[in-house]
Amino acid sequence: MSLVGNWSYPTAIKFGAGRVKELPEACAAAGMKRPLLVTDKGLADLPITTATLDILKAAGLGRGLFSDVDPNPNEKNLDAGVAAYNAGGHDGVIAFGGGSGLDLGKMVAFMAGQTRPVWDFEDIGDWWTRADADVIAPIIAVPTTAGTGSEVGRASVITNSETHAKKIIFHPKVLPTVVICDPELTVGMPKFITAGTGLDAFAHCVEAYSSPHYHPMSQGIALEGMRLVKDYLPRAYADGADLEARAQMMSAAAMGATAFQKGLGAIHAMSHPIGAVFNTHHGTTNAVCMPAVLEFNAPAIADRFQQAAAYLGIKGGFDGFQSFVQEFNDALGIPCQLSELGVTEDRIPELVEGAIIDPSCGGNPIELTKENLTQLFHAAL
Repeated sequence: MSLVGNWSYPTAIKFGAGRVKELPEACAAAGMKRPLLVTDKGLADLPITTATLDILKAAGLGRGLFSDVDPNPNEKNLDAGVAAYNAGGHDGVIAFGGGSGLDLGKMVAFMAGQTRPVWDFEDIGDWWTRADADVIAPIIAVPTTAGTGSEVGRASVITNSETHAKKIIFHPKVLPTVVICDPELTVGMPKFITAGTGLDAFAHCVEAYSSPHYHPMSQGIALEGMRLVKDYLPRAYADGADLEARAQMMSAAAMGATAFQKGLGAIHAMSHPIGAVFNTHHGTTNAVCMPAVLEFNAPAIADRFQQAAAYLGIKGGFDGFQSFVQEFNDALGIPCQLSELGVTEDRIPELVEGAIIDPSCGGNPIELTKENLTQLFHAAL
């Protein structure tokens, strides 16, 4: 089977090895003549980035680059990116990289023409309608990891540098116009990033599948996304040059982010404040939190995971699935406890206060409160 495709769900996606070369055509489709490529500090000087900038320059699209993006991007990064965008006379953004580069790039395009602060557009109620939709710049997304799925998302996560709280900023027009998923761009990922990002995709699928909300399309996508991660993440981890495994994981990442429109849950309610306070890797943090959350949600999800376990070829129903998750983490070098990520008991009250329980994590099958979230942090510590 050829792992190449042109998809239109949930946006236009050009999927396949080597397709980053089609970036000039994507820019034309999005109406960009002078794009700004936004990526993170770690990617800025790597060959995949310089080669992509070469493609743009050769097509007469310039070589605009902004890379002052932290692993957990904040409003200071955003302000600097908007300043660079406006100073350079750019007319669109190419969000390039993992979750940080993608999220910040989308926000630069979103905020470049706005007059209100970014926090006014947090994903609360209809706050997104406060934005001037006519001045949102076009966005092309080019993921270089396989995990966050931000390339197919309508929101970004931005950390408030003063409060250390992560905020979700949402607008329908933040969904990229064109996505280029080229698995060759992920071949150079180190093992720990391969594991962490892959388990991020897995967490998205697990939480979407656990959510009690009615969304059969999401449920099916989440189930198949779990299967792809189960089958192909070990291969990508063992051999980073396994292009089939890299491609299947890139599909799983987009599937996880599409599926979690159904809702996220306690895993993300925990990992967001941990990442904001301790600057941990998001996907790795999700993986550490997952066993405790599965145990917490067991009364509400055990029956549906009987079906999932059967589809995934895991014996023992829900109990078997729980055992698989811990074994999967262990095989991929994931820490067993939050304390191994630097989390300490005395900081738990701060983490609980910083947790985004609703709306981003309003899909947990058991209602989250500060009390039971405190218990979950202790259980995972």
